[in-house]
Amino acid sequence: MKFSAHRRLLASHDDDPFTSDANLFDLAMVFAVALLLALVAHFQLPELLSGQQDITIVKNPGKPNMEIIRRKGKELEHYRMTKQTLGGEGEKLGTAYRLRTGEVVYVPEE
Repeated sequence: MKFSAHRRLLASHDDDPFTSDANLFDLAMVFAVALLLALVAHFQLPELLSGQQDITIVKNPGKPNMEIIRRKGKELEHYRMTKQTLGGEGEKLGTAYRLRTGEVVYVPEE
């Protein structure tokens, strides 16, 4: 009797060699999502996941390769700093001050 039960147990296993690969793929996907959520939580940027808020990200601030990425609703705008000087007519919107810490504070005109 033991022999026939053992044979049934072996016969019930699937002979597909890719069965374990599917499980590894599922595990990798769960790990990737968990890593993404951990990074968003670490950098305290939950706004990236919700489409409700407008956000602006400044990469490499104050350096020649500075970039500004802005999201308004579903629209993304990407700006790169250049050495090109712009000129024209306009109006003064405010004043910018550089603090001793290196931070720049913008004070709009009232």
